[in-house]
Amino acid sequence: MVKVLIVAAAFYFIYDRLSHTRLDWKQVQHLLENPKATYLLIGVVILAVLNRFFEILKWRNLVMSIRDISLFEATRQVMASLTAGIFTPNGVGEYAGKALFYEKSLAKKIVFLNLICNGAQMMHTLIFGVFGLLYFNTKHAIIDSQVILFLFIGCCVGFVALLFMKRFSIKGYSIEKLLHKINTLPRNIHLKNMGLAFFRYVFFSHQQYLLLVCFGVKLPYLMVLSTIAISYLLASSLPSFQFFDFAVKGSVAVFFFGQLGVNEWIVIFVTTAIWFLNVVVPVGIGSYFVLRFKPLP
Repeated sequence: MVKVLIVAAAFYFIYDRLSHTRLDWKQVQHLLENPKATYLLIGVVILAVLNRFFEILKWRNLVMSIRDISLFEATRQVMASLTAGIFTPNGVGEYAGKALFYEKSLAKKIVFLNLICNGAQMMHTLIFGVFGLLYFNTKHAIIDSQVILFLFIGCCVGFVALLFMKRFSIKGYSIEKLLHKINTLPRNIHLKNMGLAFFRYVFFSHQQYLLLVCFGVKLPYLMVLSTIAISYLLASSLPSFQFFDFAVKGSVAVFFFGQLGVNEWIVIFVTTAIWFLNVVVPVGIGSYFVLRFKPLP
């Protein structure tokens, strides 16, 4: 019964979001009549598949540190946990979802591995987002140079403070212990995790780039990617549910692409399409695994 409720809730939230999305479908149909659009859309779908496939490879790579699992098993765990996490804040349900596939004695280890998995992705989002913001700001000054300097100094001070406070613990947990635990994983696993996260970021960002090109957006390549990077960074910094993800990213993207003169409805459509390919479709697949899930004895 619980499994059915999870799947039903996931699809209700998806339906609710799509039914409240206002798009100019006539203009969408007109633009998609261009033969070039067909090839671009095929490219977008391929990148969406690669994006999710590399996420599965990331998870399998990390879990292999404690247990040898097949590619199919990794797929089952990633898809089912995505479905479970769609209506939880910032995908917290994914952590619990993956832990259910293992014995209770491994629950903390699985949660930790999922943290490493998502942490690598967030690191790339942060790095590319910061550089994107700096590049965007050189062309369209939306942030005063003094503010940027202040933020840079603040980050440096914060980093130094963390170094001095790494042994400070709260209820037995400290930065030093966390770093030690991270270092217990083999170096090659960390490198592979970061590499796969990099390619995931490339696939995901270029889905949006190709869709913008498909709808006739003619802007410099670096400027478009910088704007996409800013949107991902700011949207990822805001607390949200997976099913609101496209609304959060869309609102941020509308603001920044609006500075470049891109039509609002194009940005909304592109953001919704990306959400559909990367969340709705995988949740549909994950629902099958949720319904077939049998808890460990």
